[in-house]
Amino acid sequence: MARGGQGLARVAVVVRAGAAPLWWTGVVAAGIGAVPQGLTGRRIGVLAGAALFLLGAAGVVLARRGRYADLARGAARAGKYDVLQDRAVTVRNWRRGHRWWLLLGGASALGSAFAVPVAGGLLLAGLGTGLWLKAAWLGRLERAAQTLLWVRVDWLGRYGGRPAGKAVRGLRGTGVAAGDAAPGGARRRTAALV
Repeated sequence: MARGGQGLARVAVVVRAGAAPLWWTGVVAAGIGAVPQGLTGRRIGVLAGAALFLLGAAGVVLARRGRYADLARGAARAGKYDVLQDRAVTVRNWRRGHRWWLLLGGASALGSAFAVPVAGGLLLAGLGTGLWLKAAWLGRLERAAQTLLWVRVDWLGRYGGRPAGKAVRGLRGTGVAAGDAAPGGARRRTAALV
């Protein structure tokens, strides 16, 4: 980086990056997992899966919430020479770093269907939903403060995740027009040309 600038990735984009893969892996695993009768039967499997979906989503939303809020309050202004990473690059880095975990999670959810049908897949879908909800919560924080939150890329580790992990000593902030992602990490909608 020129003149001491740092590469920065959007916190909400890092959080949101795993939502879609977990959701779709979970939905597919739950669909396939409904085929075997399992040890418990489908009805109990679906009820257990619904409970796991809610617990997984709530656990992800509430995990490290205080840490995110503290980091957001202490966010320093991004420097002139800091480089803002594109949303697509951040998402790609997260998904490449976690691809084996996603495959292992999907395989585990399918395997568990022979004991408790559907439940493993719904748990994965719940984790994905929790990530979407956490990114939306971060988006509300960003809108309230009129500041987008960024984390140094080198603090995300080799898997491209954990934007509130131990290695993260602080966040940087920019105005809401910076970068190519809206508050909450979604793709920024471009105005249609008239």
